[in-house]
Amino acid sequence: MAECDLMHRIDRLSKAQRLVVVVAVGLAFLAVGSYLSSLGQHGSAFGWTGYAPLTLGAPGAGLPAWLRLVVWLALTAIWAIVSIRVLRPSRQDQAT
Repeated sequence: MAECDLMHRIDRLSKAQRLVVVVAVGLAFLAVGSYLSSLGQHGSAFGWTGYAPLTLGAPGAGLPAWLRLVVWLALTAIWAIVSIRVLRPSRQDQAT
């Protein structure tokens, strides 16, 4: 029921407002992806870490590269699906 109400609200938005929603969702997914990709890393990427100079931290710190890739691919796919739904013409536009 809540999804139906949300779809009706989206249908009432203008094209420019829909574009702002798509960009805002993309930025939110960027923040979530950055957070998820940095899980498990210790400290910042700069400064003294106790390891050899010019390294970005302990070897193997953080999520494995393949898991970070999966996170970014999943978020990109979700963003694309949401964008298609938000940017599609409303039912009122299709009737005319």
